Amino acid sequence: MIATQAKLVYQLNKYYNERCQTRKAAIAKTIREVCKVVSDVLKEVEVQEPRFISSLSEIEARYEGMEVIAPNEFEVVLYLNQMGVFNFVDDGSLPGCAVLKLSDGRKRSMSLWVEFITASGYLSARKIRSRFQTLVAQAVDKCSYRDVVKMVADTSEVKLRIRERYVVQITPAFKCTGIWPRSAAQWPMPHIPWPGPNRVAEVKAEGFNLLSKECYSLTGKQSSAESDAWVLQFSEAENRLLMAGCRKKCLSVLKTLRDRHLELPGQPLNNYHMKTLLLYECEKHPRETDWDESCLGDRLNGILLQLISCLQCRRCPHYFLPNLDLFQGKPHSALEAAAKQTWRLAREILTNAKSLDKL
Repeated sequence: MIATQAKLVYQLNKYYNERCQTRKAAIAKTIREVCKVVSDVLKEVEVQEPRFISSLSEIEARYEGMEVIAPNEFEVVLYLNQMGVFNFVDDGSLPGCAVLKLSDGRKRSMSLWVEFITASGYLSARKIRSRFQTLVAQAVDKCSYRDVVKMVADTSEVKLRIRERYVVQITPAFKCTGIWPRSAAQWPMPHIPWPGPNRVAEVKAEGFNLLSKECYSLTGKQSSAESDAWVLQFSEAENRLLMAGCRKKCLSVLKTLRDRHLELPGQPLNNYHMKTLLLYECEKHPRETDWDESCLGDRLNGILLQLISCLQCRRCPHYFLPNLDLFQGKPHSALEAAAKQTWRLAREILTNAKSLDKL
C-alpha cells in the first residue's frame, strides 16, 4: 500500500515538474502579453475618465487583480476608489450578491459616483459597468494596440478579444476590508477545526471584493432593478487559506488536468470549481500532516471523487456562500459528460500511476 502511494506521489511530482510548470510558464508569458494590451487600454480610459484608475500592477512577477479562468481566458479586476458613503447590504435575497446603499440621502452629492446612484439610493453595478464599457470601446479605437484588440459584442460585460486568441474580461470592483458578509457568517463551521482561529481572523481581515458583473443567481433576470447588485468575490481570502503544505501544488495539478482533459462542450468546469473543492478537502483533512507532500496522491484522489459526486448531483456549493450553486445554469448533459470524463481520469490515476506520463 505504502509502495503504491509512494509511486503515485513520485509520478505526481514528475507530472508537476513537467506538465504543470510548462503550463505555468506558458500562462505567465500570455499574462505578460495580455497585460501590456490591457494596461494600454486602461491608460486611455483614465485619460477620458480619471475615476477609472488602472489598478493593474506587477508585484513580484505577479499581476495584482489578474485571475486566470482558463489558459486563454482571463479576468482583470479594476479596483474603484471611494466606497465611503455607502452601506454594504447582503440580506441573502440574491445568493452571491449584495447591494450598496447610500448611508444617508443627504450624502448623495458627496459620492464620487453620484450619477450611478438609483432613485432609491443604490449604487448601480450595471450603470457603472455600462459607462465603463463605453469608455473601453472608445479607448480600444485609440490605443496603440488597436490592430490586435477588439471588444466582444453581445454582452453587458466588458470583454476584449486580443490577437483573436485570448479573451479578457475587465470588471470594475470595490475592495471591502475589515467587514465580513452576513451571507458568509456560517464560516467557519463550529465543528470543523480547520483553518484555526488565527488564520480565520487573517482571512476575515483580508475581506472580499464586490464585482460589477452578471451574477449566477440573476441570469434571466438581468433587466430588473436587481441588476444593480454587486457580486461577492473572495479570491484573496481563498488564496490565503491555500498557502501551506502541498495545497497549491495540488491545485496546480487539478488545473492542469482540467485544461488538458476537462475542457468540454458547454464548459461545465473551470479552475474555480477545482479551487472550491480543494477548500472543502482542507476541511475534511484539517491536520497539517494531511497536507504533507507524501499525501498529495490521497488528496488529489479525494478531490476527483468529490468532483464526480458534485457533477452527478448537479450541485457545487460556493465555499463561503453555500446557498450559491456554482453549477447553476450549466447544461445537464455537459455536467454528465464531465462526470464520466472525471471518472475515467480518476480511475486511470488510481489504478496506474504511470498513466500520468500520458495525461
